[in-house]
Amino acid sequence: AQFYQVFLSSLLGGILGIVLMIPFRKYFVKEMHGKYPFPEATATTEVLVSGEKGGSQAKILVAAGLIGGLYDFIVSTFGAWVSSLSTQMWGWGKALAANFKLTFGLNTSAAVLGLGYIIGLKYALIITAGSALVWFFIVPLVGSFESAVNAEAMVSLLGITNESILANPSLIFTPENLYTYIGRPIGIGGIAMAGLIGIIRQAGIIKSALVLAKNEFGGKKVATDEPRTQKDITMKRILSILIATLAATLFFFQFGVLGNWMQTIVALLIVFVIAFLFTTVAANAIAIVGSNPVSGMTLMTLILSSLVLVSVGLEGESGMIAALVIGGVVCTALSMAGGFITDLKIGYWLGTTPKKQQTWKFVGTFVSAATVAGVMIIMNDTYGFVGENALVAPQANAMAAVIQPLMMGGVTPWLLYGIGAGLILVLTLIGVPALPFALGMFIPMNLNAPLVVGGLVSWAVNRHKNEEQAKANNNRGTLIASGFIAGGALMGVVSAILAFAGCDWMLTAWADSMGAVYLGIAMYVAIIAYFIWHSRRAKIEE
Repeated sequence: AQFYQVFLSSLLGGILGIVLMIPFRKYFVKEMHGKYPFPEATATTEVLVSGEKGGSQAKILVAAGLIGGLYDFIVSTFGAWVSSLSTQMWGWGKALAANFKLTFGLNTSAAVLGLGYIIGLKYALIITAGSALVWFFIVPLVGSFESAVNAEAMVSLLGITNESILANPSLIFTPENLYTYIGRPIGIGGIAMAGLIGIIRQAGIIKSALVLAKNEFGGKKVATDEPRTQKDITMKRILSILIATLAATLFFFQFGVLGNWMQTIVALLIVFVIAFLFTTVAANAIAIVGSNPVSGMTLMTLILSSLVLVSVGLEGESGMIAALVIGGVVCTALSMAGGFITDLKIGYWLGTTPKKQQTWKFVGTFVSAATVAGVMIIMNDTYGFVGENALVAPQANAMAAVIQPLMMGGVTPWLLYGIGAGLILVLTLIGVPALPFALGMFIPMNLNAPLVVGGLVSWAVNRHKNEEQAKANNNRGTLIASGFIAGGALMGVVSAILAFAGCDWMLTAWADSMGAVYLGIAMYVAIIAYFIWHSRRAKIEE
């Protein structure tokens, strides 16, 4: 993709997310106050409020950022220890994977550990339960029937071309390949169903936002004597920005991507309808769980848009690019909506003016879109997203896997999507939070398991007979977790820039040795111990 395509997809999607979120602000932020936990907004607000009491909070945050950042930087730049542990690093683990298709992985990054702390043990366990179902039940079950699996279709979908692998079926039927071929499509179907259930549940909220807009345009007076802390950008201005954004998107699709007016109009309708419907799902997920199921909703967008675009004559490589750009606009809109509702909730607690937050968010979107486009192109040029030593990019690769058969005439796993959807429907009926479980099925085990470790750290930090002490511990733990996440993310960018500049400081021989594995285990235990010890040193007055 060209810079302008990435930039405009991000910019137009971001603006769309802002204007579609504003009408729902009062419901999520004010009317449901006290009913939705808003874990991320709560943590951020507590950090901001406690930070007013002195500089000790900032010191904890900076120290954690340096420790977490250096920890991840040493791994990614020098390979001093492994970034992810796997049972297949040992002989017994290789035998388990080969004979029973059983494997277990654990990402040891400080950033993912911090994320697990903020999500908490309950939802981390639900997410990982989804992973456990796929990796410990579905994959070994399917793997035990190698003869019943269509090896040719599997090779085609996974893009395996290595002759030595093709000549040896045991190298094709690995737990990882079976997960990609069977497990991930079930997760995609699950996320699609969870999103659909979310839309149905939020139908009343969508209706109330439309009534609010109708009243304002119908001449009915809406409250004008609202306090400063409840003033939004007016509906008329929102609609003006929305129309201008849709017009810009229309021209971008026509002259920058498609070049066919009928296909452009169809693409625009897909973007608007799906972004509008899923906006409330994104806000709801952020309000309850603190994580936004953007990738799942984007995958559903890609499936729907690919089906519609194929029906109007667009397919092949140009169809894949068009579907990805459409998906990019929707994905950014939903990401922006989810993040923005957190900002607005923090503002509600701190007493800011929503109108000012909303105005400045447009400026931030422009800067973010330009930065993201540049960083993505650098990452692609440096590492790439496919092939050996490429960035993992699990969501991106899953999206490519979904689009390819739809656009290139391959086999689409509708049955597996249906199984995932059916499973989530059953879980919803028995009261299990379906969205985090579906995310667990879709995201690899090695990225979900560390969330449980972070959740266990949270549980350990909060175990105290004195409630005030437990709260102080949790506040400090949240600061440390935030530092780990921010430090890991920043140093990840530094590592990418160094690699882009041609600095190769990787200790290759050591990084591939068992010494790096055992050092990785020791360092992971050390950073967990530091996390718990430092969090439990909090003083009640903090």
